[in-house]
Amino acid sequence: MAGVEEVWTIVVGGGSGQRFGSPKQYQLLGEQRVIDRSKAVAESVSDGVVVVLPAADVDREGGVAGGDTRSDSVRAGLAAVPSAASIICVHDAARPLAGVEQYALVIDAVANGADAAVPGVPVTDTIKTVANGVVVSTPDRAGLVAVQTPQAFRAAVLREAHQGGGSSTDDAALVEESGGTVVVVEGDPQNRKITEPADLEWARQIVNSAEGRSQ
Repeated sequence: MAGVEEVWTIVVGGGSGQRFGSPKQYQLLGEQRVIDRSKAVAESVSDGVVVVLPAADVDREGGVAGGDTRSDSVRAGLAAVPSAASIICVHDAARPLAGVEQYALVIDAVANGADAAVPGVPVTDTIKTVANGVVVSTPDRAGLVAVQTPQAFRAAVLREAHQGGGSSTDDAALVEESGGTVVVVEGDPQNRKITEPADLEWARQIVNSAEGRSQ
């Protein structure tokens, strides 16, 4: 997939599940838990995987303890990735339907020269920028994408972007802020993030249907 590159993936599953109502990463999805499914796909495309978890779960589950924010958790994962890694992927455990193809696209983009690569899908809804309940502007949705994970990074670029201790909902934003080039590759509409219980039920239907066809 990436030739002589050494690829490592950080699977971020350190959330407490406050919005979901329980730690969603441990919910069953078919015959596997959400986090196990995300980890298995990452292992199939990587030379090594670091799983970031709530500190209270590390003794039971393995992996490393996350921090107070997503960015803190990624930094904890980065500390466990060996210096030999040349490309580092970061993937949210809550996107268990991300496939090998998504990894291939972002890894290849970085191997071919990008500082970072993210999967994106077109935005179909009209988006409004709002301040204090008042619409400020309506961006042209033709120039908007909804970004997913896995995201891939040149290892040195990702480490440098995190050195300042900044915080963001995705690592690509930190790379952008530090002047790096982030390219967008084709995302997958089924690579949906599990945020609410309805998202988990939707994912279970997808997985159960796929498992039924394979039998």
